[in-house]
Amino acid sequence: MKNNPTLATLADDLANGRTDARKLVEECLAKIADPAGEGSRAFIHVDRQAALEAADAMDALRKANAAPSPFAGIPVSVKDLFDIKGQVTRAGSRALEDSAPAEADAPVVARLRRAGFIVIGRTNMTEFAYSGIGINPHYGTPKGAWNRSIGHVPGGSSSGAAVSIADGMAYGALGTDTGGSCRIPAAYNGIVGYKPTQRRVPLDGGVPLSSSLDSFGPLANSVACCAILDAVLADDPVTPLRPRPIRGMRLAVPTTLALDDLDDAVAKAFERALAALSRAGALVERIEVPEFNDIGVMNSKGGFAAAESFAWHRFLITSKGNVYDPRVSVRIMRGEAISAADYIDLLNARRSLIERIAVRLAPYDALVMPTTANTPSRIADLADDKAFTTQNLRALRNCSLINMIDGCSISLPAHREGEVPVGLMLAATGGSDRRIFELAAGMEGAIRV
Repeated sequence: MKNNPTLATLADDLANGRTDARKLVEECLAKIADPAGEGSRAFIHVDRQAALEAADAMDALRKANAAPSPFAGIPVSVKDLFDIKGQVTRAGSRALEDSAPAEADAPVVARLRRAGFIVIGRTNMTEFAYSGIGINPHYGTPKGAWNRSIGHVPGGSSSGAAVSIADGMAYGALGTDTGGSCRIPAAYNGIVGYKPTQRRVPLDGGVPLSSSLDSFGPLANSVACCAILDAVLADDPVTPLRPRPIRGMRLAVPTTLALDDLDDAVAKAFERALAALSRAGALVERIEVPEFNDIGVMNSKGGFAAAESFAWHRFLITSKGNVYDPRVSVRIMRGEAISAADYIDLLNARRSLIERIAVRLAPYDALVMPTTANTPSRIADLADDKAFTTQNLRALRNCSLINMIDGCSISLPAHREGEVPVGLMLAATGGSDRRIFELAAGMEGAIRV
């Protein structure tokens, strides 16, 4: 994995004249355009001219001591799920190609722009965000950062977002997370991905997958980078970030579901990280979380994602279902069989789940578990639908537990240099975002030794 600069480093370089926005944007554009790279698959649209003009504007503002933030002029990528004024929001699909251009930026995009970040382009994604793998038959599948000569999946659904960071084509990325779509690609590409408490970040201006589970969050090179971006996106900023000492951290490892069927490399990296945390003074306790068993029952008919996506897609899929990825449309259509009574039962079951989990986790600072049960599969191995389904469920399983409990969560790289990427996930109940960032910042440098 490349050792790409952090937002704080770039801000310092900008402030002290060691670089400028124009240079940063040109460097990112060159990487995107490199025919030997993944830019053509990681991005669905590149805002070349607008990005260069914005860079020049930010350089002029900084010269006049009027830059809107220390990060003004830093290029970021935006998932194709979000509205950008004057552009068509395709959500990784061909079904929306003839839609009218957006009349306004999504609030999260507008907030990035107000801070002076430069939107360099729209990143590729799983069609309509409906998979944790990252394959897109319409716009191509960007290869993940691991062992690129072979070609491994990038993770989804924010596939291009993660690859844009891993390859230095942007320094921050805006993604979404309904069942792991920020955290899974972060884990597969050796970067950091954050899923905020849903209510903290406005969901307007993004194509929904599940209104109950969707959240909008950042992917970046470090915990501090994600905290900086989260502070721009969210209604209640968590910065300044104060890393918490590892000694005294109270961490719970859920033995229910989260440790089942792990790839050997995942289990090894995870146990090694736990041992490092214990040596540094963290109090690590393995606990049963029987409430997690309820989630499989709740999702047996497709859950919130099927019900709520079908409600949004039911007319579009009738007229243009033939251009959908069949692996996506079949999952959406499961929602057709979910009745109003089923849906109300789901809402009530989730409300009970959230209440019971809050009691279970109250003695601990955070849950800690592998981000995914698997390492990135080879793209070629997932041509078979059965293999795809198996690996998709393994990728989504742990992350989706946290969306169902309305929690917040972060994925940190837990592998060593030269090893296959593995993510370690910290999570807590909703509203614990500051604590999760503090814990993650405190342990970030310790879990890979």
